[in-house]
Amino acid sequence: MSGRSNTAAGAADNLTAGKAVGAAVVGNVLEWYDFSVYAYLATILSQQFFHSENPTSALLATFAAFGIGFVVRPLGGIVIGRMGDTHGRKAALLLTIFMMAFGTVAIGLLPTYETIGILSPILLVACRLAQGFAAGGEWGGSTAFIVEWAPKNRRGFFGSFQQASVAGGLLLGSAIAALCSTLFSAETMEAWGWRIPFLLGGLLIPLGIYMRRNIDETPAYREAQAETAPAAQQEGNWTLAGRAFGFTILWTVSYYVMLNYMPTFTQQHAGLSRTAALWSNTLGLVVLVVAVPLMGLLSDRIGRKPLLLGCCIAFILLTYPLFMLLLSGGGLGTVILVQIIFAVMIAAFSGPGPAAISEIFPTASRSTYMSTGYSLAVAVFGGFAPYIATWLIATTGSPLSPTYYLIGAAILSTLVILRLRETAHSDLR
Repeated sequence: MSGRSNTAAGAADNLTAGKAVGAAVVGNVLEWYDFSVYAYLATILSQQFFHSENPTSALLATFAAFGIGFVVRPLGGIVIGRMGDTHGRKAALLLTIFMMAFGTVAIGLLPTYETIGILSPILLVACRLAQGFAAGGEWGGSTAFIVEWAPKNRRGFFGSFQQASVAGGLLLGSAIAALCSTLFSAETMEAWGWRIPFLLGGLLIPLGIYMRRNIDETPAYREAQAETAPAAQQEGNWTLAGRAFGFTILWTVSYYVMLNYMPTFTQQHAGLSRTAALWSNTLGLVVLVVAVPLMGLLSDRIGRKPLLLGCCIAFILLTYPLFMLLLSGGGLGTVILVQIIFAVMIAAFSGPGPAAISEIFPTASRSTYMSTGYSLAVAVFGGFAPYIATWLIATTGSPLSPTYYLIGAAILSTLVILRLRETAHSDLR
């Protein structure tokens, strides 16, 4: 009887953990769809919200507004992350889903520059600030939620679904933008069709809210609430946040250059149409979504560091030649091949990444300090990555110049990861 009871209890725990992961995944897909669709429609938004006779200047302004959404991410990480540590992961995640949805739907309803003038880009920036604040708390809160629900020997696999859901949100945004671009003429997209992807962002809200309301707090969080962390440990959390900052540099730069900026890059420099650029990006994201859980599962077996360092080395050695191939004039097939290779490289980091960064921190303060370190790195290095890539090309005249940004980011993250201990087979603190 005892053996059967233990088996039943274990099955119940696994079912609860599976529901918890599903709740976080649904919310993540929605939020990152909402946050990323802006980048996929950047060339249209630049015409609608930024009055300039120079297309490059308008595009730079559009990507600057994209980056502004990241400036408040560290603040969101601190405020919402603290809320997650003091009032529970669920409360924080519900707040982020409301804020993100509000910002996205509002963008879809905004009047353009032609209608209300300078007030239009001001309102756009306000919406991006709301989205950025929510995103700052979402990533750390959902990552802590998933990893804390995971069984000890499967944190890499469970945690990978956090990042797979981020990629899933990017995939959904890219696919919806590509579909709209396919179904509507260029004139229709520029007139009103661009609004549809933003308005669709509100459709998943009821499902996300339902799932998150019906999931318990994590076992690790409930245990941590009964304990008081020593003051010395709390002080040391800022050092750990610094490690999370360095850990995240390549992760965020590769994501926002290779997944958000790439449709714009391939339109401008690889000779693809808007529709072809969006579909090729979508195919790369499909590979990423599939590969991330496999890499997470592999990290549970061989450890986190081999995959993380392998990704860093691949970006150092392969980025320049892959961009050369991208610009070789090989057409759509070549672009798809390069994007698939980059997707596998990013997956080698994104699979073990959520578990590895969570394992740096103690449970009692994980949400606050992980969110802060991660969000600050995203704000500094990732949010302005499309802007920096566009500026580098405009300044140097070379479409290869963004490769140096990626290579530099890989070197910095390598130095940090080398100093981290392997945590794949250790208990959460």
